[in-house]
Amino acid sequence: MLRGLYTAAAGMMTQQRRHDTVTQNIANMNTPGYKQENSVQRSFPEMLISMTGGNPDNPNRTVGKLNTGVFAEESLSPYIQGILKDSGQATDFAIQSNISVNDPATGQPMAFDQAGKFVNANGEVTYRPEAFFTVRDNNGNVRYTRDGHFRVNGAGALLSSTGSAVLDTNGKPIRLTGAVSALKVNERGELVDSQSNQTLGTTLGISVIDRPYQLVREGNGNFRLNDTDGATARMMTANDTVSVRQGYLEVSNVDASQSMVDMMAALRAYEANQKVIQFYDKSLDKAVNEVGRV
Repeated sequence: MLRGLYTAAAGMMTQQRRHDTVTQNIANMNTPGYKQENSVQRSFPEMLISMTGGNPDNPNRTVGKLNTGVFAEESLSPYIQGILKDSGQATDFAIQSNISVNDPATGQPMAFDQAGKFVNANGEVTYRPEAFFTVRDNNGNVRYTRDGHFRVNGAGALLSSTGSAVLDTNGKPIRLTGAVSALKVNERGELVDSQSNQTLGTTLGISVIDRPYQLVREGNGNFRLNDTDGATARMMTANDTVSVRQGYLEVSNVDASQSMVDMMAALRAYEANQKVIQFYDKSLDKAVNEVGRV
């Protein structure tokens, strides 16, 4: 009986976590470059039930398996390319990323699905590499973001929306020497002289993460690499199908309709588990009162 109570409680906590994740997605629908989070649920390990007592040689002592509930294991972000929106601001940038990877078995480009995943004939999973702007926070930590809503401070430093320094390909903060209105960046992320169209020798640091699903979300649109998982970052090369659009921002990839469906489903599942717990509570209270009368 108590096991059912714990199972229902685990279900409530899981749906609360799912509801919180969907709420976060909806709250960031208008955040440039935001990547939707999906809560992943897992079941607790099943328990094997056996008969106690009786004949120990009985071959039918095994009753069966019992599932003990679910829990919200983690949240995953599908790095689906968001729509680009014209902002008209010279310091706004958006990344269009469609990097291809050849399958070693066939030599042909992998056919990634909508979520950026490819599964070969052996069941091995490969994720599409993704490109990010490279920034450095006030503590000197390198972070990665798709939020290209930048600004320029009084010293000419190019900063992210959270105040982090935007880095170039050499890992140095980018500083502008001319007027912000004269800022011009080509599709390769190279700063260009607005008059002569000659490159100025500075390029936005576009990092390519080969295993993006190992990025750790830190909030404010920033991600970090977890070194213990072996995730690596490299600078974009000419072979990468990545382009930079100045005067545009990438819209979040949150699916509003699906988010509302997920929210309602989480709420109903939460209420169903809640009713189970209320039933157990009343049953236990009744049992205690009956014992008290005896």
